[in-house]
Amino acid sequence: MKYYLTGLGAFVVWGFSSLAVKPLAAYASLDILFYRVVLAFAVLVMIGLFFRRNATAESYRHFLSLGREKRIRAVWLTFVGGLFLTSNWFFFIFLVNHISVKAASFSYLVCPIVTMVLASIFLDEKLANRQWAAVGLSVLGCWLLSLGHWEDVLYSLIVAFSYGAYLVSQRANRGFDSLVILTFHVLVALVFLGCLAFFTTFSVPAEPFFYQYMLVLVVALTVFPLALNLYALKGISSSNLGMLLYANPIINFMLAIWYFEEPVSGMQLVSYGLIIVSIVVFNLEVIMRPLRQGSDLTSE
Repeated sequence: MKYYLTGLGAFVVWGFSSLAVKPLAAYASLDILFYRVVLAFAVLVMIGLFFRRNATAESYRHFLSLGREKRIRAVWLTFVGGLFLTSNWFFFIFLVNHISVKAASFSYLVCPIVTMVLASIFLDEKLANRQWAAVGLSVLGCWLLSLGHWEDVLYSLIVAFSYGAYLVSQRANRGFDSLVILTFHVLVALVFLGCLAFFTTFSVPAEPFFYQYMLVLVVALTVFPLALNLYALKGISSSNLGMLLYANPIINFMLAIWYFEEPVSGMQLVSYGLIIVSIVVFNLEVIMRPLRQGSDLTSE
């Protein structure tokens, strides 16, 4: 139960990310990503040095205990996870600030299904025929939403795929402390952006509020929920964790409509409705399980 609650907590916190990202819309998405990565790495290193030395040492010993092939696999999965996380952060920032918060919520609405499909392909987590039918409904909903808004859907699917791939890759990368492995993910992002600096220029914002929002984004909405997320993966499958992700788009969608006052068209409502139906069909067995248990108790 603690792993489920931890995973749910991570996605509830993430649901409020737009509140820290949207006020920074005047800044380039790449600049926001750069400072988010730099500050996140600094915070994670300080936590590792001052509060989690034993966990860091234990992860290092676990790495040394692995055979050569498993070491290479762990390094590769960590590197790939860092790249997926970097792309997810960038496209989410771009989506919120230059497309809409509504599109960002849609990306995480379809993300659980994307995650489960990826898990079925790469982790051999089997899907029932009913679940594949739900995937088809989800695809239909995405297609309807793309009519006249194909760029929105494209960016939404990139966000969904990048995070789904991140979850699946890290489900296969077990045995390491959550914050330690997260530190290396952010290090990969930092190295990638450092290489990118040879081809572009990152600005240095002078406004204090930029760094205030960045601090909230990094500590409360990045390091904390990601650590919870990786911890949850120790005890539950990526498919089950993907189900908990629905808390994120629900909160995001409510913020888009009631806080940011973004308009919703009839076609978008139909598309979202199809996605919700696909979610119910996909998770029908899990939804019905408590009802069946209740009926069994009643009959006894």
